[in-house]
This record gives sequence, structure tokens and C-alpha cells, in this order.
Amino acid sequence: MAPTLRDGDALLVRRGGRVRAGDVVVARFRSRPDLLVIKRAVREQDDGWWVRGDNEFVTDDSRAYGVADVIGRARWRYWPRPGRLS
Repeated sequence: MAPTLRDGDALLVRRGGRVRAGDVVVARFRSRPDLLVIKRAVREQDDGWWVRGDNEFVTDDSRAYGVADVIGRARWRYWPRPGRLS
């Protein structure tokens, strides 16, 4: 998710709730249920979400794995660089 998030960033995530396009979310791909990811929600699709990372050159997102089910919405980065994500 660089440049928005970096390795080691700690997030406060709200489970459930309303998700809008552009939100940073925690999700699981239906094709890879063992993989928990943090990505940006792009659009609703097939009762799930199409998600993408902020780095366009890394394709470990819906372009590779398809639709994801959102678990929660990242609200706040509290370590090491505090700040609101949305």
C-alpha cells in the first residue's frame, strides 16, 4: 500500500460498517481466503469489493485474485506516524 502505508504501521480498524470507494480496508480474497490484505476499495462487485493497492506496479490485489470480502475499514494509523486514513 505504499505510499499510504509502510511496513510496521499499526492501524485501528473498525469491523463491519459502511465502506465507500476510496476507503482503506482489510479484506480477504474469495480465491485466497488464507490471505488477509490491506487495500483500497475501488468499487462494489458481485456482493464484494474490487480492491487495489496504491502501488500500481504491484499486482497482489483484485487484478490477480478477483473480488474480496471486506472485513473492516482502516480508520487511523497510530504507530509510528499517527494520522487519519480517510
